Amino acid sequence: MPAARETLLDAAHVAVRARPWTAVRMVDVAAAAGVSRQTLYNEFGSKEGLGAALVDRLLDDFLDGAGRAVAEACRSGADPAACCAAAAHWILRTARAEPIVRAALTDCWGARMPLPARPASGRGPGGEPGGLATLLRSRALAGLERSGRVPVGGPAPGGPAWRGAGRQELERAYEAGLRIALSYVVAPERGDEEPCGRVDEVVRALLPG
Repeated sequence: MPAARETLLDAAHVAVRARPWTAVRMVDVAAAAGVSRQTLYNEFGSKEGLGAALVDRLLDDFLDGAGRAVAEACRSGADPAACCAAAAHWILRTARAEPIVRAALTDCWGARMPLPARPASGRGPGGEPGGLATLLRSRALAGLERSGRVPVGGPAPGGPAWRGAGRQELERAYEAGLRIALSYVVAPERGDEEPCGRVDEVVRALLPG
């Protein structure tokens, strides 16, 4: 029941924003979604399964959003460094607005949050920050590809906007820039605007001249 699953995840998200996850009851989530408690257990198996699915959905949406931010910046005429800075701005803004995303990026969960599944493959969004930087880089480059600025699997087109950068150079530059953005999520007291400028500078420095 895909529709029931999404409705249940929506209800769980509303619930965890209102009270600690430890205080969220399955019967209340089912009632808010308009389904039976048995349907909830059939979909997720347990409260832990529901929480892990909610974390996965929010992190997948977050990663997709980074790719969209890059694509939108590209369509506006931004160069690769500014596109990466747009992704950095998305990271910081979303981490500030969504506590579960912030918990996943910092690996600081606590009783207020559901926990990620943490599969053995390391694919889970609640994994170590280096893995998240790699996932963010992949989604950001996918945003470039969707914009038509970087052919899928091929070199970047020539011209001054791209400074002759190829796919490998972009991957290296974007991962470094996005790691900087993640560091500011972990240490927010350093501000949330300055790192976007730093991301731009780092990416420009790593792209071939």
